[in-house]
Amino acid sequence: MSTAPQTLFRLYYPRQDERTMAVLAHALQMIGGWIAVLIILFLKRESKFVMFHALQVLLLQVAVLFAWILFIVIWISTIMAAVFHSIAAQGGHQPEPPIAIFILMPFLWLGAMAMWVAVLVLAIMYAIKAGHGEWADYPLFGPLARRLLHLESGALPAGGPAPPA
Repeated sequence: MSTAPQTLFRLYYPRQDERTMAVLAHALQMIGGWIAVLIILFLKRESKFVMFHALQVLLLQVAVLFAWILFIVIWISTIMAAVFHSIAAQGGHQPEPPIAIFILMPFLWLGAMAMWVAVLVLAIMYAIKAGHGEWADYPLFGPLARRLLHLESGALPAGGPAPPA
């Protein structure tokens, strides 16, 4: 009996340990951030499936890190602007705080919380898909991860074939 169909099938459908590590890459990002994902990325370098899922999570965590840095810069800039405004306005009366603090700060907080919820939803959704053995792409980072790992979209379909019965 020829082993060619089994070899071809293993390129598409990952083993149980690969699926488990891919699920862990998605799930552990909520606890360990990019560090947990980086550890998984280095532990399972021989598995294209784990590398694909872990790289997507790593790219997402880098984007989240940059978003947090942007939030912090805007937050500190707004506070410093309020402080400088009150220092400059001291002319014998109590200065009013700038309206930007009351408008911008809640929106920054809501944006940060929305980003956290979005990452949580993505982590849960794609952990389930990885557990089923799917080569599921994150909305922005999936095609980039495929390109970085030199995976053609036609060679590894998004859903992959069904597991053996």
